[in-house]
Amino acid sequence: MPWPPVPALIAHRGASASFPEHTLEAYRQAILEGADVIEPDLVITRDGVLVARHDNVLARVDAQGRMLEATTNVHELAEFAARCCRKTIDGVDMRGWFVEDFTLAELKTLRARERLPHLRPASAQHNDAFDIPTFDDIINLAKHQALRMPDHVIGVEPETKHPSYFQSIGLPLEPALLAVLQQHGWNHRGAPVVVQSFEVSNLKALRQCSDLRLAQLVDLHGGPADGQAQGLSYAHMQSSKGLADIAAYADVVAPHKEWVLPWRRDAQGRALDLLAPTALVQNAHALGLAVQVWTVRPENFFLPAVFQVSEGADDAQHGHTHREVTAYLDAGVDALFCDDTASARAAIDAWLA
Repeated sequence: MPWPPVPALIAHRGASASFPEHTLEAYRQAILEGADVIEPDLVITRDGVLVARHDNVLARVDAQGRMLEATTNVHELAEFAARCCRKTIDGVDMRGWFVEDFTLAELKTLRARERLPHLRPASAQHNDAFDIPTFDDIINLAKHQALRMPDHVIGVEPETKHPSYFQSIGLPLEPALLAVLQQHGWNHRGAPVVVQSFEVSNLKALRQCSDLRLAQLVDLHGGPADGQAQGLSYAHMQSSKGLADIAAYADVVAPHKEWVLPWRRDAQGRALDLLAPTALVQNAHALGLAVQVWTVRPENFFLPAVFQVSEGADDAQHGHTHREVTAYLDAGVDALFCDDTASARAAIDAWLA
């Protein structure tokens, strides 16, 4: 069976609308709901083990010590109180607890928590039920689940988080990534793997030592952390010239979804509906690049008014994400990163039918 299928459903951090993201249960649920690919964000421990976290910060506080965001219970554990520190990551000053200051054994004592509890109270009910998985754990899960699903390949699409930062502190992500893939027999182009990055230099370096599929992520604002000195912007990267540059080292361009279908906004900046498709998909396909857009989320908070369930409804209430998925499929994208894999699978299947 060709991999990846087109269109492909990529479970963004697992079934992250239902379970705390980057947990084995979130990935398992996503596979059961029909995901073609599961997506772990990868950071690295002090002893050089890749683990899945949205960022390298495990819990973040302000200058007064008030909690801003937590994906683990680390801030509640007295034995790790002294690990709270201040760092600058990709130009952003922050205070909290960071993965690279913990060994894997220490991280395994922590419990995962919902990152957006005010929007995902059902997921928050699973707080402290699961630990932090390693990249090796995730591949083992994908292989095990695939064995139970004949004729269905479960792919893995890891994102390397803050690669330049980790390189600067002597913990480069890429050698550890390739070592895990090699151990599993997946360090080759035929493997069900795509490696992503918002940065450029690490993808180019990977291209020199592996024929793995590579995906260049393109955000809506700013530019790659390793391209700021050269003035490289994400706006340039989605242009015709920028896409041609990407095609020289990557197989996929993965833009923020508004680069494909811009949002129409009112004078106050409120998102109303979608405008006509840009030329990005057409231009990327002409260069041989697949297009994967991110991220479709089910809550009203993340949807333009046209897809919300009702005017003035609760931000946490789920809207009409199947209509958003359909709009991007109609625009010709090859894959979508989605938080609600069940509704996205139903939408993709209906569109294919």
